[in-house]
Amino acid sequence: METLSIASEALRRHKMRSFLTLLGVIIGVTTVISVVSVIAGLNNYVTEQVFQLNPDVFIATQFGIITSREQFLQAIKRKKIELADVRAIETQCRSCGLVGGRTVGRLRVRRAAKHLDGVLVFGATPNAVTLDNVDLDAGRTYTPTEQLHSAPVAVIGTDVRDELFSRLDPIGRTFQVGSHPVTVIGVLKKQGSVLGQNQDNHLYMPLSSYLKYFGAQRSFDVAIRPRNGIAEFAQCQDEVRVILRNRRHTAFHADDPFAFVTAEALQNLWKGISAGSFALMTFISGISLVVGGIVITNIMLVSVVERTREIGIRRAIGARQRDIQMQFLTEAALLSFIGGIVGVVIGFAISKVISSVAPLPTLVKPSLVLSGLGVAVLTGLAAGFFPARKAAKLPPVEALRYE
Repeated sequence: METLSIASEALRRHKMRSFLTLLGVIIGVTTVISVVSVIAGLNNYVTEQVFQLNPDVFIATQFGIITSREQFLQAIKRKKIELADVRAIETQCRSCGLVGGRTVGRLRVRRAAKHLDGVLVFGATPNAVTLDNVDLDAGRTYTPTEQLHSAPVAVIGTDVRDELFSRLDPIGRTFQVGSHPVTVIGVLKKQGSVLGQNQDNHLYMPLSSYLKYFGAQRSFDVAIRPRNGIAEFAQCQDEVRVILRNRRHTAFHADDPFAFVTAEALQNLWKGISAGSFALMTFISGISLVVGGIVITNIMLVSVVERTREIGIRRAIGARQRDIQMQFLTEAALLSFIGGIVGVVIGFAISKVISSVAPLPTLVKPSLVLSGLGVAVLTGLAAGFFPARKAAKLPPVEALRYE
C-alpha cells in the first residue's frame, strides 16, 4: 500500500505528463476493444442469424461451399439437381426423416404503382421451409395441401412488406410476383443485413406454384434431416450420396458430382474467415499498444533521472533494490491500468455507436473487458521493467551526490 501511495503521488505531481503518457495506452486499448467487439458481434450474429442450419440438417446442392476459382469451375460443370432427384431421395432414403426441395430466382414484385426489383424468390416445399428455420412475425406458412394444389400464396420478408404495403397489414392482400398474382399469408421476422447482404429482401412460395409460373431454371437444393437426428447423420449422408451417384452413373473412383453443406462446414468456413481478420486487425491495433509502451518507457526513464536524489535518500535509509524496482514498476502498471480503464470505456462507447449507425453487430463480453485491462497492465509492466531496473541499480552514494 505504501508503494502504491508513492506511485499515485508521483503521477499526481505531473498530471499533464501522465495524461499524455496515457494516450498511447488509451488509443491501443480502445482500438482492441472496438475491433474485437465487432468481430465477436459478427461471430454471434452469423452463428445465430445467418447460418441457421440446424446441426442435424444437411443440404445436397450442385455448388456447395465454394472457396476458390477452381472449385467454382468444377462445380459449374456438374449436372443440376432436379426435382426428380428430390423425389428419388424422398422415396429411396430409408434413414431420411424430412426431405425438402427448393429452388430460387431473382424477380420483380409489384403492387399497383409500387414495385421492388431483385427480390430473392424461393420456391420451396413446406418441409423445406421448416428445415430452413424460418421465423414468422405474422401469419403462417403454406401447407402441404396448398403445395399439392399450387396455391398462389407467399410468405414475404419485411422489405417486401414495407415497400409494397407500407403501413397496411399485408395478410390476405394480393401482389404480383413477376406477372402472377399471389396472396400474402405470412410475414417473416426482420433479420437485417450482414456484410452488406440484405436478409429481408426475399419471399417463399410453394414449389409447385413456382415451377408452374417460372419453371425450373436453376438447380435444386435438397434439405435433409435424418429420421433419428445426429445419431444417423453419417448414415443418412451415405444413403443420399449413393442415390445421387447412382442417378448420375458416377464411376466408383470419381468425385461426387454434388456437394453437402452442413452447419459444421458453414461454421468452420466462417471461423477461418474471422480468425484471419481477427489476427490482422488485432496486429494492427496492437501497434498502438507498442507505441504506448514505448512512450511509458521513455517517460519512466525521464522520471528516474528527475528522482535520482530521491532514490539515493530512500536507499540510504534502508530501501532495498527490489523496493525501488517495485516502486517504479507500480507506477508504470498504475499508469497503464488507468489508461486501460479509460480505453475500455471509450471502446465500449464506440462499439455501441457502430452497432447503432452501421450494419455491423457488436458484442462486448466481460472477458473482453478483463482482457483489455490485462493487456494494458502487462504493457505497463513490460515498458516499466527497464527503467525500474535502472533505478534499482543506482549506487546510493552516487545518487545522493546527483544535482
